Amino acid sequence: MAEEHPSNEQAERPAVNPGSHTGLERRDTIQGARLGDRAIRIERHQSFQTGAGGVIRPRRGVGEGKGFGARLTRLILGKRIPTADEAGERLNVPVGLAIFASDNISSSAYATEEIMRVLVLAGVGALSLTMPITLVIVALIVIVVISYQQVIEAYPEGGGSYIVAHDSLGSVAGLIAAAALLTDYILTVAVSTSAGVAALTSALPQLYDVRVPIALTVVLVMTVVNLRGVGEAGRVFAVPTYLYLVGILALVAVGIFQVATGAISHYQAPEGWLGGHGMEETLGVMLVLRAFASGSVALTGTEAVSNGVPAFKKPEIHNAQITLVIMGSLFAVIFVGLSFLAGQIGVVPDPTEIETLVSQIGRTILGAFTITLPFMNEPIPAAYWYVQATTALILALAANTAFSGFPRLASVLARDRYLPRTFAYRGDRLAFTGGIIVLAVAAAVLIVIYEGSVTGMIPLYTVGVFIAFTLSQAGLVRRWWQSRTPGWQWRLAANGAGALATGVVAVVVGVSKFMLGAWMVLIFLPVMVAMMWGVNRHYRRMSVQTEPETPLDARAVQLRAVVPIANLEIPALQALAYAEAIAGVDRTVAVHITDDEEAGQAFREQLERAGYHMPLIIIESQYRSLIGPLMAYVEALRETHPEDTITVVLPEFVPSHWWENLIHNQTALRIRASLLFTPGVVVSTVPYHLK
Repeated sequence: MAEEHPSNEQAERPAVNPGSHTGLERRDTIQGARLGDRAIRIERHQSFQTGAGGVIRPRRGVGEGKGFGARLTRLILGKRIPTADEAGERLNVPVGLAIFASDNISSSAYATEEIMRVLVLAGVGALSLTMPITLVIVALIVIVVISYQQVIEAYPEGGGSYIVAHDSLGSVAGLIAAAALLTDYILTVAVSTSAGVAALTSALPQLYDVRVPIALTVVLVMTVVNLRGVGEAGRVFAVPTYLYLVGILALVAVGIFQVATGAISHYQAPEGWLGGHGMEETLGVMLVLRAFASGSVALTGTEAVSNGVPAFKKPEIHNAQITLVIMGSLFAVIFVGLSFLAGQIGVVPDPTEIETLVSQIGRTILGAFTITLPFMNEPIPAAYWYVQATTALILALAANTAFSGFPRLASVLARDRYLPRTFAYRGDRLAFTGGIIVLAVAAAVLIVIYEGSVTGMIPLYTVGVFIAFTLSQAGLVRRWWQSRTPGWQWRLAANGAGALATGVVAVVVGVSKFMLGAWMVLIFLPVMVAMMWGVNRHYRRMSVQTEPETPLDARAVQLRAVVPIANLEIPALQALAYAEAIAGVDRTVAVHITDDEEAGQAFREQLERAGYHMPLIIIESQYRSLIGPLMAYVEALRETHPEDTITVVLPEFVPSHWWENLIHNQTALRIRASLLFTPGVVVSTVPYHLK
């Protein structure tokens, strides 16, 4: 193949190889000692490596910040995780149980207490209904687990109730389910964290007054851990989950053994506790329904496993279903065990919320199991302290279920264009950063508003989750009816029964808890649905708007450059040179805005003495403003030359330290922000970095 030899003038200056598809190859022609001897030296940039098909990727470490902020980010959030390592971030069943089931399992620690808080309003005798209500709730969770087993199998891509309802019942039903679940996840973080802090203050009452700062600190820690990636969160939260299971199951086992052998002690409630509940209500249907509604909070978190199916290792469906069954079984054992023991020893809920039911049961059953440390004079109830510590830890960390579910559901909604696209973005650590941060902020606000009161937030908690349950199962009923796949009859019957049961519970919760705060959720849900519908409408408008503001054919683009300048310092001269390069000297104008006509003419003379002969437009600003006159001139220029693409070229100082921005007036930023809303105008910035 013939080679075209460059001239001496061309050979003196290295050029980028026009044939290089990456633009990162530099070729120099080297003249040999003899005439005709020439060599080509190829230098490839070392920051990138080329893969199959010519795809390039940055080498490890390239693109990472070098400043203090970047180093601090790496210290807090850890190293970035490449997409190729995503498989290693997936979860097996033991870790998946800790990530997705900790909320549901740990809710058994306060579900019994919430039932009893309502029943005790009718007197101590009404507490005998605790066990029957518990058994009804356990039967309900069996129905829900069976239903979500089918959700996992039918929709392995995740999304849970939203996907099922959206697919089978339509967009509005899907958005209602999504809004209910997002609300439930926010409340999960607030309630679980507050419950964990309550378990801590039960053992250490002196910390009760600082419960809100403690809860906010826990939320912050969980946020940071989840921003480090799913695998990191699994490693951190798996151990506390299993420590809690060991402690709480041991408490239940020891208690049942003491009941069986007649060695159980009777709990003596402090004097005044019964009066503190204000026993003003009679035992009627509405009170029982309220107690049932309060205890149904235990079903929260069941949805999370079906939302997070893609996070499991292969086979994803099997692992998710096993996790769901184990979760339901553990929940039922703990919930029934605590309700049984509470009735056997005569526990009465603490009206001040300082001591939890688990603490009361633990003191009564495990108080005799003590150890004496060498540096202490008195024995300490080690078994009781273990249960309280692990309960506090798991309740606080149970909010991590929401940190897994909320961002994943938000990403699915963003993919379907019902939430901003930022929620679909996975950060450097393969975590859905936007969803994690929004969840943490919303939960922190609730904790502050309700001062960390679990009982205060419970009425808000259960409405949304049962709405989502009902829509999900109703969607499956329609799916089985339409598909008629093998076994559809029993599936339809199971989901139909589940939809009926959870629908009744949703109505019961909404009615019985309406005046206690459920009305806020029932108002908030349609507002969220309207917001998501508005986001989707915006994206649909974007997709159908096909008329360009600037020509799509490069040959049809005619640039007309406008350079606002206030002086003749280097940044302004750089911008003028750049504008001439892209538009040509005859299609470039400099614009100088002044409130003094004589000063403007003096600036024109200064520009000409500097050797610049381009047109200079002097605009007198009668009211000493900059943005208004410039915007008016650009708009007038666009109307005068509608065939041209107006390009405003802005000179801009870029300080070397962040604090130096405070001593600049950010004129370029303000102009750029104003021109952003002017159609058909392109803004280019020519930076000048101060060293």
